[in-house]
Amino acid sequence: MADQFPVTESVMNAVPERLRRLRQRHSLTLKDVSASTGVSVSTLSRLESGARKPSLELLVTLAQSYRVPLDELVGMPHVGDPRVRLRPRRRNGRIEVPLHHRESDINVLKIVMPPHAGEADRRTHPGSSWIYVVNGRVRLRVGDNEWTLQAGEAAEFDTTIPHWFGADGDRSAEILSIYGPGHRCFGDHARHDTPAQALEA
Repeated sequence: MADQFPVTESVMNAVPERLRRLRQRHSLTLKDVSASTGVSVSTLSRLESGARKPSLELLVTLAQSYRVPLDELVGMPHVGDPRVRLRPRRRNGRIEVPLHHRESDINVLKIVMPPHAGEADRRTHPGSSWIYVVNGRVRLRVGDNEWTLQAGEAAEFDTTIPHWFGADGDRSAEILSIYGPGHRCFGDHARHDTPAQALEA
């Protein structure tokens, strides 16, 4: 009888980690969430550790607080159409097209970068990033190092190191980008000696 709903059980077992990631994604402390939801810090802590099973009422409250749909909060598996609805958005002068489902832990983007945009402040965040140049030429800076990537080349780098990339020259550039919060894109294989490697396709 216990094996009758294996998907539901696996989904609920993943809820504590999803709650923690959502809170950290919004740069919130347990005290911050408690103040906005009325749920005690101890209850929130037990939910994130898995010591307490969440009720529907708690899940709805937290979904509203994190501004995500309930099915995204609990990570319900997709049923039916697996296609991703493309929703282009403009961000910092670039056009980004998410190629992943909203609740995915891995972010996959198509990014079109305009020429002569100038270098913005370099950023850092947990995990690693992989980019593949579809068209144009891309300048990549990681720490004190800099590379120029041509169409058909790829690079993977540690995003805890200050980094920036953009179109190089007088043409726009188009890339595919994959990155994941808090982990490497493709598992725990050994890190390279340098923070980025260009790979010929």
